[in-house]
Amino acid sequence: MIAAHPFNDLAGWIEQMAVLPILYRFGLMQWSELSFGWTLVALYGLFQMLLCYAICIPLERRFPIESWESRKPILTDVLYTAIARIGILPITTFVVFYTLQTWLDGFLADHGYAPPMLETIFPPLFGHPVVTFFIYALVLDFADYWRHRLSHRFGIWYALHAVHHSQRQMTVWSDDRNHVLDDVAGFLWFMFVGLLIGIPPMQFPILVLALRFVESFSHANIKMGFGRLGERLLVSPRFHRAHHALFAAGSKSVNYGAVFPVWDILFHTADFSSDFPATGDIRAPEAMTSGGYLVQQWSGLLHVLNALRS
Repeated sequence: MIAAHPFNDLAGWIEQMAVLPILYRFGLMQWSELSFGWTLVALYGLFQMLLCYAICIPLERRFPIESWESRKPILTDVLYTAIARIGILPITTFVVFYTLQTWLDGFLADHGYAPPMLETIFPPLFGHPVVTFFIYALVLDFADYWRHRLSHRFGIWYALHAVHHSQRQMTVWSDDRNHVLDDVAGFLWFMFVGLLIGIPPMQFPILVLALRFVESFSHANIKMGFGRLGERLLVSPRFHRAHHALFAAGSKSVNYGAVFPVWDILFHTADFSSDFPATGDIRAPEAMTSGGYLVQQWSGLLHVLNALRS
């Protein structure tokens, strides 16, 4: 388990003072065994939001790619981030993942099979948790590269994913600007891979949060690259901005990798040009671009219906 003691203590206090009373009030005590894990992951999500603010906001103000008079759409993105990191992510990546893994391990054990573990596939990994954690991150990022690329390949899926690409004021908060169905699909994809390689239940949400932090930074409105070598090791704001360019929306996009550019290099979708293009999707409805959270969610569904009819 990867968890700092102060977070454990605070999560335990929040669980006792707020989470358990709410579960009791609504007759949901069957979830009490998972309440601490959910609270801890939600706390990590809140801490990550504060970390993004502390690191990225000063850089966005000091080295902005663009400046805007109205920042209202960005406030909506902050709401997206809060919902995803504190709500959807803890529920899907801990509660659901833990439940599925417990069921899978029991099912396999009942039929005489050992639960899947990366260490059993590569025995030298035993006793090297840091290396194993990094390999987990590589595998999840590889899976996410193909999920992301496929979401641009199929018109109906991209109609949903367009909620993410419609933002013309891209900032550190834009990473979580997704339709809720697109978010859930992404987390289910992650969970399938996580179950396949046997990621421990408590490590899985921490892995997702760590990867999402890099993704948040790559969306930041910061005129920054990582240099010729660094750009090929980690996705930078410059590298990822090409993915959100107006001319690259939909199936014409590039730079699908979320954390490691190696997948784009290997599969010939990398664009290392040094410019910082305007972002957005000219085909996206205006409501999806500048509306509030619920308006954008509804607009995403309508966009999917229109794609089905065409």
